[in-house]
Amino acid sequence: MAMREGEFGRILTVLEEADVNGTLTAREICDLLEEHDEAFGSAHRVATVLGRRAQSGEVEVIQGQPYRYRVPDRDN
Repeated sequence: MAMREGEFGRILTVLEEADVNGTLTAREICDLLEEHDEAFGSAHRVATVLGRRAQSGEVEVIQGQPYRYRVPDRDN
């Protein structure tokens, strides 16, 4: 299944609006999306979108239980 460009954009927008610094789990990101009226389906979907973007270096994945994600500041 191809990832829609809009999914990553929606995640970035919410993270920017929430002024998030540091790392978050997929569940924490999913909760933020819901708080901003951005239904995303599941934490698994968030993890899939971020994991694919990590392959190109747009997202940093911190290994652990659970994985944590960092999206570098886009202004740098």
